Amino acid sequence: MPAVTQSLLIANVAIFFLEASGMLPLDAFALWPPGGFESQFQPWQLVTYAFLHGSMGHLFFNMLALYMFGGEIERLFGSRFYTLYYFACVVSAAVSHLLVNAWIGGPALPTVGASGGVFGLLLAYGLYFPERRVMLLIPPIPMRARTLVIVFAIMELTFGVTQTVAGVAHFAHLGGMLGGWLMLRSRRRR
Repeated sequence: MPAVTQSLLIANVAIFFLEASGMLPLDAFALWPPGGFESQFQPWQLVTYAFLHGSMGHLFFNMLALYMFGGEIERLFGSRFYTLYYFACVVSAAVSHLLVNAWIGGPALPTVGASGGVFGLLLAYGLYFPERRVMLLIPPIPMRARTLVIVFAIMELTFGVTQTVAGVAHFAHLGGMLGGWLMLRSRRRR
C-alpha cells in the first residue's frame, strides 16, 4: 500500500481511538458552522474534521473506501499530488457543507468524517478507471466504476435536496467530488 494512503488509514484509526477514549476534545476539531456569538468554528476544522468519525461503522466504511480506491489513485497521481488532491477534496467538502448549511438554515451541529475526501477519490477512480468492475457491499452488485460514481452522486444529490436521510452531510460528499473535479481540470490544463 502506498505511503500516503497507509498514513491516512493509520491516522484515522488512531484518532478514532483517541476520540473514543476521551483523550481528544471532539468540539475543538469537529467542523462547526461559523457565525453567531457562541460559534465554535476555527479555521483548522476545515481539515481536522476529516480525521474524526461518529461511530465504528462510519470509520469502517470510510477506511474501506480509502483502502479500495486511495492506493491506486496514489500510484497514478504520485504521493505529492495525491496528498494535495485528497486535502483539496476535504476542504472543498467542508466549505460546500458550510455554505449549503448556512443557505438552508441548518442546525448548528458539528460535522465529522473523511467522506468528502473519500468521495473525491471515488470520483478520480471513476474518471481514470471507468471500465473497472467494482462490487457494492449492500446489495452485492457488480458495476463499472463510472456507473458507481454516477449512482453515488445522484443518490447524494437526491438525499441532500429531499433531506430524507438525516444526520449525513450529503452536500459535503458532493463538495468533495466537486473539489476533486476542479483540481483535476486544473491539472489537465497545465
